[in-house]
Amino acid sequence: MPVETAHHPLTARFLAVRTQTEEICQPLQPEDTVVQPIIDVSPPKWHLAHTTWFFETFVLEPHLPGYRVFHPKYSFLFNSYYNSIGSRVLRNQRGTVTRPTLQEVYQYRAYVNEHMQEFLSQTSVEKLTEINPVLELGLQHEQQHQELLITDIKFILSTNPLLPAYLPKPANKLTSKAVKPVMLRVKGGLHEIGYQGKDFCFDNELGVHTVYVEDFSIMNRLVTNAEYLEFMQAGGYRDFRHWLGEGFELATTEHWEAPLYWFQHEGRWQHFTMHGLEDIDLHAPVTHISFYEANAYATWAGKRLLTEFEWEIACNQFHPDPAKGNFLEQKKFGARTATPGETCSQLLGDLWEWTYSAYHPYPHFSKAPGALGEYNGKFMINQMVLRGGSCATPQNHIRPTYRNFFHPDKRWQFSGIRLAE
Repeated sequence: MPVETAHHPLTARFLAVRTQTEEICQPLQPEDTVVQPIIDVSPPKWHLAHTTWFFETFVLEPHLPGYRVFHPKYSFLFNSYYNSIGSRVLRNQRGTVTRPTLQEVYQYRAYVNEHMQEFLSQTSVEKLTEINPVLELGLQHEQQHQELLITDIKFILSTNPLLPAYLPKPANKLTSKAVKPVMLRVKGGLHEIGYQGKDFCFDNELGVHTVYVEDFSIMNRLVTNAEYLEFMQAGGYRDFRHWLGEGFELATTEHWEAPLYWFQHEGRWQHFTMHGLEDIDLHAPVTHISFYEANAYATWAGKRLLTEFEWEIACNQFHPDPAKGNFLEQKKFGARTATPGETCSQLLGDLWEWTYSAYHPYPHFSKAPGALGEYNGKFMINQMVLRGGSCATPQNHIRPTYRNFFHPDKRWQFSGIRLAE
């Protein structure tokens, strides 16, 4: 078999992922790509360079003979959190990196892309098989940053007094319809949790183990803006009885009165979207909710949040089709209303769903040797698990066992609420 034929699928996938990242940034102006309003939000230019640095550092430097790095200082500028690699720009200082220019970062991407294609075309199948875990991790890593790009771009644009749109509003936006909330029964008992397939998964999904859960019920859709507005109008943000102590203190200190991006204008609620400022769609899922808000709402409603195990069991029972989900590729960049007639809507895509499960390792979890061992393991403290993916998640990046994780105060991700009892 000719070498180029053997590696064509991998090369094509590499280029597809790299191209999708740049397509996300295409609507931006150069000035948009250097802003860092808060520590959680990285400048788009940094994302473009960091994902390139990953392939240069973990693939090309160790495996392509004679490879010369594009710039000797880029490792310092674009390393994220890998202590094994060396010192780096502090996370909250990424917005100070005005140089290299955006044009130079794109030149860096082109340089690494060219050498990656050279590497993939001339490397033996045996060698590629050996390092495939690193190659695959690099692609999955870039897809994670594609989602971060969407969420970070939205936050960056929202801090501009002009409230600029990322994309024009759709010409013919359909009127949404309400879907009645129904609690669906899920049988408890012993269930196996964790990834059991043969394709890629992250190390935090490994360690298949058996858990016991009681029978429980799951809402057939996500909580809507109208339902959350009832919580707000009932004084939910000011009533400590619904809140965890730490969350109520934060909500009070930060003067939270509504989800992130909501504004009250002339007596009606609007929110900032990727299409600019729009009226709230009452039937759409409430979005950009912290764990604290999600839990407070669930308590107020007389329900609770799912555990991550319950979520995975329910997902396996209702078998949502990723092909029908609302993901990055649909370019809606916002959660859709639930689908009438569908038994259980929005499990995959639309919004990440907060669970009441701390982000801990599964049984027998072990970190990979070297720098790549820092990818997940060191973050397994003080964070909560989210499941299901969102409208900013690449479709082929998600699966029912995928464990996302954030600190409970975070709101800039596309996160929402599903109730359980």
